Amino acid sequence: MAHTSNGRGRPSDGDRTGGGSGGRKRTPAGKRPHTGPRQRDGRKRPPTARRMVSARRRLRSEVPGTVAVLAGAEDFAAMQGYASFTFDDHATYMRQMEGLLREFAARGTHTSVALFDPAGYEEFCTESRLDPDTPASRTRYTAEVAAAGTKVTYEGQPLARLLPRLVAEAEQQATWEYASALLTRGDCDSCGQDTGRAAFARATALLRRIIEAAGPGTHHLVCSVPAEGPAPLVAALRTETRDDGLLHLGEAAALLFCTVLAAGIATDRPGGVVLRSTLPGRRDTVRGWNLKAGGRLHPLTEAEVFAAYCTDARTGEPVPPEPGVDYRAGLPLDE
Repeated sequence: MAHTSNGRGRPSDGDRTGGGSGGRKRTPAGKRPHTGPRQRDGRKRPPTARRMVSARRRLRSEVPGTVAVLAGAEDFAAMQGYASFTFDDHATYMRQMEGLLREFAARGTHTSVALFDPAGYEEFCTESRLDPDTPASRTRYTAEVAAAGTKVTYEGQPLARLLPRLVAEAEQQATWEYASALLTRGDCDSCGQDTGRAAFARATALLRRIIEAAGPGTHHLVCSVPAEGPAPLVAALRTETRDDGLLHLGEAAALLFCTVLAAGIATDRPGGVVLRSTLPGRRDTVRGWNLKAGGRLHPLTEAEVFAAYCTDARTGEPVPPEPGVDYRAGLPLDE
């Protein structure tokens, strides 16, 4: 039978198949229904190269990754000494890094951002006997060291907003590790007591007394203890006490605060605590204490509080006093 057309590119009524079976296309006699690509022997054909590439792309989106960033200009300058590091300026490097992160996010890849530490990288290459002037060595450092440290998940936010948070979390982690190391240096020679455990218990009790003495309101506490390096150990804690006595605070921040304070107690170092309190409709109030021998917090005078609060704890440089803030003597803490 000759194939005829109705003039609109479709078979005429007399030549349509399946017209009497609900519009379903009939299978010509002697042929199997089409169930996908098959070979002549009836077996399915192997996947094509295009299908294999598509499958790999789907798998790639399920493989997490870590990107290590040179956050500061000084770190970037340190890496420019390697010939294989080809970026000329930090701004261009940051733009390219942000574009790379956006590309990973568009693929659906879960990506974490870590810090690339040039000094740590050089030490890693020395210990691993690697040539530091190769991309492969930088990749290994990222995978084995940076990825094991502090990371922040990339969720499409600008690096200008992500990096300060990453740097702050990395500093907190380093502070906690150093303070914890100070607490594990040994037991008391005269009494055999676990110095670190006793100091931490003392620090926890002191924090509780400060919060109770401060009363209702939002409070920001900062504890600083001299360290062996150029900068002191610093920990900050924000608490909120309601009129009904209910207390809100971050457990991780409280743990870090107590660990730093305990490190000062255990090592007999002259640290200090500053408390800034905020109540609705009132001026902020700042108070302070000195850490004395025996794990005691001695209240500072108003003048001492002013001097302590208006000095940068890390650099020792003076800081201008804030308007709308009252400086008051530290409250007595009942023993």
